[in-house]
Parts: sequence; structure tokens; C-alpha cells
Amino acid sequence: MTATADKPRQRMYAQFEQQPAAPAPARAEAFTFGEPVPVTDLADFLYTGCWMMNARWYEPPIDLPALAKMYRATAHHGSGLQVKRNILSRSFIPHPLLGRRAFRELVTDYLVFGNAYLEQVRGQLGRLLDLRPARAKYVRRGTEVGQFWWVTNWQLPNEFERDSVIHLLEPDINQEIYGVPDYLGAMQSILLNENATLFRRKYYLNGSHAGFVMYVSDAAQNQEDIDAMREALKNSKGVGNFRNLFLHSPNGKKDGVQIIPISEVAAKDEFANIKNTTRDDTLAGHRVPPQLMGIIPNNTGGFGDIEKAARVFVTNELEPLQAVFEEINDIVGERVVRFRPYDLSGTADERLPME
Repeated sequence: MTATADKPRQRMYAQFEQQPAAPAPARAEAFTFGEPVPVTDLADFLYTGCWMMNARWYEPPIDLPALAKMYRATAHHGSGLQVKRNILSRSFIPHPLLGRRAFRELVTDYLVFGNAYLEQVRGQLGRLLDLRPARAKYVRRGTEVGQFWWVTNWQLPNEFERDSVIHLLEPDINQEIYGVPDYLGAMQSILLNENATLFRRKYYLNGSHAGFVMYVSDAAQNQEDIDAMREALKNSKGVGNFRNLFLHSPNGKKDGVQIIPISEVAAKDEFANIKNTTRDDTLAGHRVPPQLMGIIPNNTGGFGDIEKAARVFVTNELEPLQAVFEEINDIVGERVVRFRPYDLSGTADERLPME
């Protein structure tokens, strides 16, 4: 019998060293990004139609919190609404039932949301004591005639007294329950104007303004020079950016170091074009003359006579708005809303006696 020590042995390695596989040959690849799709569609984002909530009230067709946030999104959008409110407030004659502050709140709601609500506060004998504005952002029209709800939390709504709320609305062509603001068609331009401003702010806060690819192919460069160049580029970010860089390459070739811009210059030029274009769209949506907004004209001729523009603006835009608020008189049965004739001479501030 052969001993164990006499048996032939074969050494087995714990691991086999594998040779790296040959890289696959490069192959051509083609793909497409598809058709252009808008990031935010106006119909899907804002106008959703009126739908019933808990069988008690109707939800507005547009997102009211979104309109509230966009009120001060851009300077031109907010100013276009505020100049209308200020001129209407200047010509408004206060009444014991409706003061100046209440009227300003009513006008602001109507211009921003296309809806305005006044609650009639009556005494025990039915006498009208006050007209109190209710925030249009939280008022909902009930499913029954004369019914309105105050909804800051849909789980704890409060119902107004029946037939006590006066509802003024900007007519909509799709439904008659709620109003829709006139500037809705300019909403995309307003959002684009805001996004362009936020993009530029983030660009400057980021602190990286290189906007190029530094391509080094000079054989005279060694690794220490490359590391020093990389460190210098890293230090150009953050505080103290836009620093000048110095590079010395002995016996270097003409194209050994190249600076390849990416798209920073094109983005900078488009910012002014986007701001100007969206500003014009916003003013067109509000139908406000640019000279009333404090805009500096780009041409030498200017915008023309500002007084003539103001008179035409008041005649065509604000007098129809005055007629909307005078509907309150027909409902209340008393001349609560009155306006002075528009005058630029400064005599319009004379106080008329209250009724």
C-alpha cells in the first residue's frame, strides 16, 4: 500500500489571474429627444374647470394659491395690478358702509383673482350695518342658491349667512360660477420672466463663472504643472472669483493650451431678450401703457405724452372697472360706491360729502 507522502501532488492556486478582456469596438449610436413638450401647460396647470367638493361647494377653475404667489412674482405683473388699484382708490368716494381700506381690499381681490366678495352685515332688525370684504382666496360658492363658504381648511369650513354675500366676478367663457382674471393669457410670460431672474441669481450665487473647457495637449507640460493649473482653476470659484490666471509653457506649441467656451455668452445675451419680451407680454396682458409703469424707452422718441396715455387708459380700462363695482349699488339699493371724475390737475383730492 502506497503511503500518503508518496502520492504525487499538484499545487492549486487559490485564485486564477484573469486577463482583461479586449474592449468592445466603438459603435455608432443615434437617438432622438422626441417632440418638444411644454414643461407647464397653461390648461393643465391653472384652468381645471369647476368641480364639486363634498357636495357643498364648487372649487374654482384656477389655482387661487398659485395666483396669490404670482402676484409679486415680477415687478411688471404686480405693478400693472397696483396702478389700476391706486387710480381707482384715488377716485373712490368713501361711504360709511364701505371705507377706503375695504375698497382697496375689494379691488385687489378682483384684479388678482377675478373675484371679489362683500359680506353684508345686518342688525337684528335687518338694517344694513357694514359691508365687509371677504378674502377671495378662501371664499367658495356653494352648490345651493345664495350659499357661500369660508374655507381656510376644507375639514373645518364655515358657511356665511344665506344671501349675505355679494359676488363680483370677471366673466369666464367656460362657466358662470367663478370669475377668471384677464391676465391669464400672459401667465406663461410672467412665469418665464420670474424663472429668468431666478436663473441669473443662482448663476451669480453659484460662484462658478468659467463657462469654458481648458484643453491642454502640450507635451512640454508635466504632471506638476497640470496639478498646479487644476488647483488654480478650483480657487477661482466662490469668493474672489473672476481671478486672472497666468500660465508659462516653455517651448510650448501654439495650440498646446486651448480655451473652448461652452455657452455662457449665449445665455448672457438671451437674458436681456427674455426679460424685455416677457415684460412686453405682461404689459399687453394688463393693457397698461409702459410710461405709467416707469419703464425707460429704448428709442430716442420715447413713449409720447404721458398725460394723453393716462387719460386714454382711464377711459378704456378703469371706467369699465368702476362700472363693475357700481353693481354693488344695485344690489344694496343705496349709492355706496361713487367715484370722482379723473383729473390730473390735483383738484380731485377735494373731499365730497358722504351720503
